[in-house]
Amino acid sequence: MTAAIEKETLLYTGKAKEMYTTNDPEILWVEYLDQATALNGKRKVPIDQKGRLNNRISSLIFKDLAAHGIPNHFIDQPTDYVQLVKRVTMIPLETVVRNAASGSFERRFAVAHLTKFPEPVLEFFYKSDALDDPFINDSQIHALNIATPEVVAEIKRQALQVNQRLTTIFAAMGVQLVDFKIEFGLTAAGDVLLADEISPDSCRLVDLKTGASLDKDVFRKNLGDLTSVYQEVLARLVTVEED
Repeated sequence: MTAAIEKETLLYTGKAKEMYTTNDPEILWVEYLDQATALNGKRKVPIDQKGRLNNRISSLIFKDLAAHGIPNHFIDQPTDYVQLVKRVTMIPLETVVRNAASGSFERRFAVAHLTKFPEPVLEFFYKSDALDDPFINDSQIHALNIATPEVVAEIKRQALQVNQRLTTIFAAMGVQLVDFKIEFGLTAAGDVLLADEISPDSCRLVDLKTGASLDKDVFRKNLGDLTSVYQEVLARLVTVEED
């Protein structure tokens, strides 16, 4: 089926991907870009091979999640830089699951770096570049008519399910999953479906032996070569998925 899919009209250019319609109205064509951004897109730098690595990592993770009972929008990876995905109406929320303190949580609450939580912390951020993606709670989501309480509850359920599986995957890779960001969409039938991507761009990962960052923090904090870090993550993931 996917061999006959052809790219058509550009729908959207984001920080790390471009999205196109295809000759099938239910399938979108996603091209991963060789660039990294920080400060909500204000800093943008070309990074060799980054799009290819993120595409492969995200494709493998989506396939693993589907195999473990977590549906998502992934259909196929026809080329190094392209994914074919199911068309959904994206919900303008970033869902963040935190297993330990880092990033904005660490700054907001003056918590020691990588303090482990007794249970996962789940947060929502409203997707708006103009507003710098502000934190938003359930009541505000309802007030702004972003999603119904039932949809929010389903997002939470799926997000925690994703966290359980990702934690297992990364632990097998010798990596601590500190936190991650995911996004969801609604199918034509109104079902909540995991979408966007899951990669070192959207996860905060720490090597269990060395404590080194294995994610986009390497770029944000100028800690080293991002390409080699993402290559390491992919190599470990491939080894785990082949076992």
